[in-house]
Amino acid sequence: MRTTIDLNADVGEGFGPWPMGDDAGLIPLVSSVNVACGFHAGDPAGIARTIAHAIAAGAAIGAHPGYPDLVGFGRREMDLTPDELEAAIVYQVGAVAALARAAGTDLRHVKPHGALYNRAARDAATAERVARAVRSVSADLVLVGLAGSVSLDAGRAAGLTVAAEAFADRAYEPDGSLRSRRLPGALVTDPADAAARAVRLATSGEAEAADGSTLRIDADTLCIHGDTPRAARIARAVRRALQSAGVAIAPLPR
Repeated sequence: MRTTIDLNADVGEGFGPWPMGDDAGLIPLVSSVNVACGFHAGDPAGIARTIAHAIAAGAAIGAHPGYPDLVGFGRREMDLTPDELEAAIVYQVGAVAALARAAGTDLRHVKPHGALYNRAARDAATAERVARAVRSVSADLVLVGLAGSVSLDAGRAAGLTVAAEAFADRAYEPDGSLRSRRLPGALVTDPADAAARAVRLATSGEAEAADGSTLRIDADTLCIHGDTPRAARIARAVRRALQSAGVAIAPLPR
């Protein structure tokens, strides 16, 4: 059983006049935030506002780079060359790092978004390029990836500290991958259900797959997606349930 775990959320995913999610309600409930970098969502002013919210809430700040796909919200794979992919990640992480420094704080971690996250979890070549890009910005950054995946192996090989991630608001396939959002039951939108999943992950290192089988998952951090319906209510229920179970919530160590 874990006595402490990080609770993270993907935030800053509005764009211009188009808001997404309830960042003001969500950020104070988590210990780390993953800030959209402008490629799948977000814009410079929005990044700055999100960082300010995180500082006020005492949440650790991370960059959330994705494919350059605003229309598809970064949830469609793109055929970038390895060099294009690496440069795109450095560009995005560097932008959020600069805005964090301008606000008087530092970037703590990097967590890829959407299709890039899932591809890095299963494809070693993509995972290696992601890790190289993160390390080229700073070897002090923590790389967040799917628990048990090759993305973490690549991060370790690059000399980075890594954090294994599990999800309170997503369903799993029997192989430990996330269930496709195109399939029924992929999203967990009931706060009580998400809270129960989070407690089981933290206290037993287990999750139930879509077919009913049991997965072993050793997670350092639990995610709540900012664009999930009722995300703030889910985060509040997860936080309360973890604390009631004797699990403290704190940012990832460096």
